[in-house]
Amino acid sequence: MNNIEHLFLLTGVLLCLSVLATLLSARSGIPILLIFLVIGMLAGESGPGGIEFESYSLAYGIGNLALAIILLDGGMRTRMETFRVGLRPALSMATLGVVVTSGVTGLIAVYILDLSWLHGLLLGAIVGSTDAAAVFSLLSGKGMHLNQRVGASLEIESGTNDPMAIFLTLTVIGLITGEMDGAGDALLFLLTQFGIGAVAGVLGGLLLVQMIKRVELAAGLYPILVTGFGLTLFACTALLQGSGFLAVYLGGLVLGNSRLRDMESILPVLDGLAWLSQIGLFLVLGLLISPAEMWAMALPASLIALSLIFIARPLAVLVSLVPFFRFNRRELGFISWVGLRGAVPIVLAIFPLMAGIPEGMLLFNVAFFVVLISLLVQGSSLPQMARLLKVEMPPELAPRRRSMLGIFQEDDFEMFLYTVSSESIDGVVVRSLTFPPHCRVAAVFRGENLLPASGSTRLAMGDTLCVIGRSNHLKTLNNMFGGDLDAARSKARAFFGDFILDADARMGDVALMYGVDVDESEADLDLGSFMLAHSNGHPVVGDNFVRYDMIWTVADVDGDQVLKVGLREDETEKP
Repeated sequence: MNNIEHLFLLTGVLLCLSVLATLLSARSGIPILLIFLVIGMLAGESGPGGIEFESYSLAYGIGNLALAIILLDGGMRTRMETFRVGLRPALSMATLGVVVTSGVTGLIAVYILDLSWLHGLLLGAIVGSTDAAAVFSLLSGKGMHLNQRVGASLEIESGTNDPMAIFLTLTVIGLITGEMDGAGDALLFLLTQFGIGAVAGVLGGLLLVQMIKRVELAAGLYPILVTGFGLTLFACTALLQGSGFLAVYLGGLVLGNSRLRDMESILPVLDGLAWLSQIGLFLVLGLLISPAEMWAMALPASLIALSLIFIARPLAVLVSLVPFFRFNRRELGFISWVGLRGAVPIVLAIFPLMAGIPEGMLLFNVAFFVVLISLLVQGSSLPQMARLLKVEMPPELAPRRRSMLGIFQEDDFEMFLYTVSSESIDGVVVRSLTFPPHCRVAAVFRGENLLPASGSTRLAMGDTLCVIGRSNHLKTLNNMFGGDLDAARSKARAFFGDFILDADARMGDVALMYGVDVDESEADLDLGSFMLAHSNGHPVVGDNFVRYDMIWTVADVDGDQVLKVGLREDETEKP
C-alpha cells in the first residue's frame, strides 16, 4: 500500500463485497462463510487482488479476537432453557466426540498422507472440533425449525468444544517438540483449560450483569462496555491458563439470559460486530492461503475431508450420544451431518507453523481444504438433509418484531408487533378478545392511519397491532395474532396429526374414542404420564414414538410437563 487512502479503499471494497455476497448466498444456497473465504483468496497474492499477506502471527491474533466476539454474541443468543435438554449430550460431543473425531481422522491421515502417528493425530486434533461461527450462522440463516433438543445440542456443542480441540492440538505439538513430558502434564492442562474457563465465564458474566444494572450510560455505550468486558474476560482467562473461548461464551450466556432492559441496545450492535468478525476473519484466512499449494493437496485432502464427514463424525456422534437414548436414528443422522468445520481448524492449523514444525505448511493446506469441503458439502445441504431426515418442526408463530420498553431494569414490558392475517380474528372487536394479565393492544394501524385502540375497534385483515405484554405471555399472544393461524394449524396437523389431545386425557378413554387397542397396564395412565413412560429424560416438542400402530408426538410442554399430545396413524406399517 502506498498510502492510507489505498488501505481504506481496499478495506471498504472488500467489506461491501462481503456484505453484498450475503444476497448471493441467500439465493444460491452457498454458505456465506465459504463465499467470504473465496473473496479473501481472490484478494490474495495469487488472485486478482494481489495482496501479499503472510503474517501467521497476525492472522492468529485476528482469529482469536474475531472468535471471542462471535462466541460472546452466540452465548448471548443461547437461551438457558435449551441447557435443560441439550447440555449433557452437547458436553459429551464437545469432549468425547472431539477425541473420537480427532483420533479416527488422524489415523486415516497417517495412511493417506504417509505421516507419522503423532503428525497424523495433530491433523486430526486441528480439524476435530465443529465451528461456532459456521454452526450459528448456518442454523439461524437457513430458516430451519429444528427439534429443540437437536438444535440446542448442536449450538452448545459448537460453543464449548474449542477447549478440547485446543488441548489436543497443543498436547500433540508438545509431544512432537518435546515440551510436554507425559500424561500428567496433559491432564493438568485439560483441567485448567476447562475449570478456569468455566469458573471465569460464569463469574465474569454475573459481574457484567451487576455492572450494567448499576451504571447509567447512553444507550450506545452499553454494547461497547459489553464488547470490552468480553475481550477482557477472554484475555484474563487465557493469562490464567484457562480457555478464553469457553469463558467468553459462558459470560455471554449469563448476560443474555438476564433479561435486562438495556439488552435492546446491546444485541443489535453485537450482532453487527459478530458479522464483521466473521467477514474479517474469513477474509484474512483466505488471504493466507496459496491456491497453488492448496490444490496440490486436493486429492488427499478431499479423501480426509470425506472420511471426516462420513466416518469420523458419525462414529463420534454415535459413541458420545449412546447414553442419551432419546435421540432417534434420524436425529443422530442430522447431528452427524452438522459437523461443520470453519475458522477454528484454520486458526489451530497456524499453531504448528508458529511452533516451527516442518510439516506445518502441509497440515495448514490440508486443514484449509477440509474446511472448504465441509462448508461446500455439508453447509450447502443442511435444509435438504433436514427435510430428508424429517427433523424439521412446523414453524412457530411469532411477532413480526419485538422490543423492550425500557421501563423496568429487569422483567421489562415489551412491545410485540403483529399483522392480522387470519380470518379467525378478521372483524373481531378488541373487547371480545381474552388477553393474558397485563397485556393490552396499545395501537392499531390500518394502512397509514392510526386507529384508537379502544374496546370497540373492529380488527380487519392487514391491520398492524402493537401489543404490550411480558415475554411469559408470548406464546398466548402468538396463538392469538401470530401470522396466518389457519395455515399454521394446517402445518401442525400435518406434523402432529389430526388429533391433538390434552395430556390429562385418560388412555382408556383415548382407546375407546379413537379405536386404539391399549394394554390394561396403561389404560389408567393419563396421556402425559404415558408419554413420559416412553421417553428418556426431558420431553421436548416433536418427540415421538410408535405404539399400538399409532404415532404419539409431544405437541406442547411446560418444562418437563407434557401439556398436549398429537396422535396419528402409523402409515409405515401399511402395505
